[in-house]
Amino acid sequence: MVIIDSERILLRSWKDEDLKDLIEGLNNIQVSKWLAGVPYPYTEEHAKGFLSYAKWLDENGKDIMLAIVLKENNKVIGGTSIESINLKDGTAGGGIWLNEKYQRNGYGIEAFSARIKYAFEVLGLRRMENGYFPGNVKSKNMQHKLGYQEEGIRRKRLLCLATKEYTDECITGLLKEEFVAYQES
Repeated sequence: MVIIDSERILLRSWKDEDLKDLIEGLNNIQVSKWLAGVPYPYTEEHAKGFLSYAKWLDENGKDIMLAIVLKENNKVIGGTSIESINLKDGTAGGGIWLNEKYQRNGYGIEAFSARIKYAFEVLGLRRMENGYFPGNVKSKNMQHKLGYQEEGIRRKRLLCLATKEYTDECITGLLKEEFVAYQES
């Protein structure tokens, strides 16, 4: 079980009792339209399937799926992940989402920063690979603030389950030394 502590939030493994918060956060087209694998509407059945999958990953040492929890009230306000972990090459990817009610409070950058720090310092990775959909200015700006660099566009790369449309994926990358420079600034 992974637990990452930050100033206002905790990143931890998903629990069955997170079901209600998971549905609340993802059953919103303003959130799900930026995530390839999240359908809209997002139902209890979808949430139960995800929680089961996240638990399996947690138990089998595969990709890391984490709930973003507000310390002040133990409320799950989003999720983040470290996926496609390649220890040989020192790389991984992953993403983040936040319940729309909790956006614009700095929680996203705090969570993503804590996740990146864990990947570099605990997992020993040297590079994080991420991306965003065109038009997702919040994600683009957050990644740039953390030091990510634009690396290209994969045209019509992903089927977004919420919109049922193929979308481009803007690719970003972050080297460990770039993140260190961000932290020192």
